[in-house]
Amino acid sequence: MRVVMSGSSGLIGAAVARELEGAGHSVVRLVRRRPAGPGERSWDPVRGVLDRSALDGAGAVIHLAGEAIAGGRWTRERKRRILESRVLGTRTIAAAIAVSPEPRPTFISASAAGYYGDRGDEILDEHSPAGGDFLAAVCRDWESETAPAGDAGARVVITRFGVVLSRSGGALARMLPFFRAGLGGRLGSGRQWMSCVALDDVAGAVRHILASASVAGPVNLVSPEPVINAGFTRLLARLIHRPALVPVPRLALRLAFGELADATLLASQRILPAALMASGYAFRHPTIEAALASALDSPPGARGAD
Repeated sequence: MRVVMSGSSGLIGAAVARELEGAGHSVVRLVRRRPAGPGERSWDPVRGVLDRSALDGAGAVIHLAGEAIAGGRWTRERKRRILESRVLGTRTIAAAIAVSPEPRPTFISASAAGYYGDRGDEILDEHSPAGGDFLAAVCRDWESETAPAGDAGARVVITRFGVVLSRSGGALARMLPFFRAGLGGRLGSGRQWMSCVALDDVAGAVRHILASASVAGPVNLVSPEPVINAGFTRLLARLIHRPALVPVPRLALRLAFGELADATLLASQRILPAALMASGYAFRHPTIEAALASALDSPPGARGAD
């Protein structure tokens, strides 16, 4: 299958591209610079410009590009960039799919577990309503921009990513230096739920979704085993043979990160991958210990077995 992908240079995009190419698919990367060869096509999501020939013969489009959510304190300007990068990019690709030759390609568009907001101990699945904070509003607007593709007959899948575990990037990579120095510990009370997933399972799940024509709509891309933050930090410390004795107070997180802390580091999201499991996907690392151990032990870029 010919698969067109945005965000292919990011942590998730690079892993998905490797997975698909390893399975024999052809991946065409959307880039904002001048294309370096036939495996790249240009686009400008801010201006709404996409080389329409990129979609010729494509069986699927995977859209992963967007401003990093956890890249720094949320100023008014940063919040604008976070929202616009997702809305405008998704709008551009959905519009291109809507006018592409039939049959329309499958459209897999990223979203985030932040869709659900801070929900305490509530068990969440794809039918749960959205939260009410800034990140939840971004996810709602982001997801709604896929509508033109769906209205035109494309199969649309919205992947709501949880905390993706990899020692080569993302949240775990930022945490590891502190834990290895013996400075790790729970965040705030440590009672907030985390919904994580191994990077290897992200790639495997996307490949599974491509092959499963019955899968459509929102899909929570998290492991079947949510964990509270205190349990996660204890497990991480044990796996790297370090203590986890330095908790970070809620106030300190709020002073350092502002609104970002409440929406990500302190938010409680007990999410289950109901749609993914109902579709028959077999997790490579179904427990949080297996997912974390895989992330710590696998060299950057390594693929797991099918």
